[in-house]
Amino acid sequence: MSGRPGVRSALAAVLLAVVSGCGLTSGSPMVDDVEPGTIGRGKPLEGADLTVTSKEFTEQLILGAIMGIAFQAAGAEVVDRTGIQGSVGSREAVVKGEADAGWEYTGTGWITYLGNSRPIPDPREQWRAVRDADLKNGVTWLEPSELNNTYALAMNQANYERYRTRTLSEVAELSKTDPGAVTLCVEGEFANRADGLPGMQKAYGMSVPAGNITQMDSGIIYTQTAEGACTYGEVYTTDGRIKSMNLVVMEDDKNFFPNYNAAPTVNSKTLEEWPAIAGVLALVTEKLDNNVAQTLNARVDVDGEDPHQVALDWMVAEGFVQEG
Repeated sequence: MSGRPGVRSALAAVLLAVVSGCGLTSGSPMVDDVEPGTIGRGKPLEGADLTVTSKEFTEQLILGAIMGIAFQAAGAEVVDRTGIQGSVGSREAVVKGEADAGWEYTGTGWITYLGNSRPIPDPREQWRAVRDADLKNGVTWLEPSELNNTYALAMNQANYERYRTRTLSEVAELSKTDPGAVTLCVEGEFANRADGLPGMQKAYGMSVPAGNITQMDSGIIYTQTAEGACTYGEVYTTDGRIKSMNLVVMEDDKNFFPNYNAAPTVNSKTLEEWPAIAGVLALVTEKLDNNVAQTLNARVDVDGEDPHQVALDWMVAEGFVQEG
């Protein structure tokens, strides 16, 4: 379970199993030799012992490492408990104080953790609603990034040159004027979820015949879309393969898909003790967007690099930290 929209089914059923069996008591020290750059000046977290958590997929591993490296540069001793399987495990670690902080997604917080069924279209309002509601659980959401890991449709360059669609509204229009042109490669869950293909077609007045829709595993979708086996493939907006395969992502111009903006979440008691955490993470948050995420994710998923090293390289390159 990644916390992204296509992987939340049966979440409640595995809650107890994940929380009891995800190894929250394990962890190892982060030992990066880093000093303050543009963040961490004056070592405002000197004396703090902080534990960082994350889910197990690439983007989360990178974000967890970024957070831990930032804390180290600011003077903290950091325990690395990144890579916990499933959304619930890393979430519960922060709620219970077994971890101090981790990156989370606004849509996941609003829908999966807080139990709301209707997402809020405006990204800022979505974050504000999650922030306000989650305070009662002892979790503080810091300012969100522009990184938005949600659903999208994408096409290869050849099909883009042919059809020139840039928005889902234009895809819907193409489905009416040239029905055979719109073929889709999608995951089975996306094909059946109200916040997936059925809802998208309804919102955009799109009608794609069942024969034009092929269901397949997520990884295959990217290669099939790149090869042109389908005109449009279901993708996640921050996936590194978008950039590496030179795919063109359609804009969700009616804001149908939920917002999944990444934001640091911190145990509220930890933040009360170490309020400087917010300032330490602010500059990093401001820099994160989908382009950055795609680039960093691709270095891991396409090039086979280590997530922690990718995070460290980026932090140094941006001047956030200096290597000692």
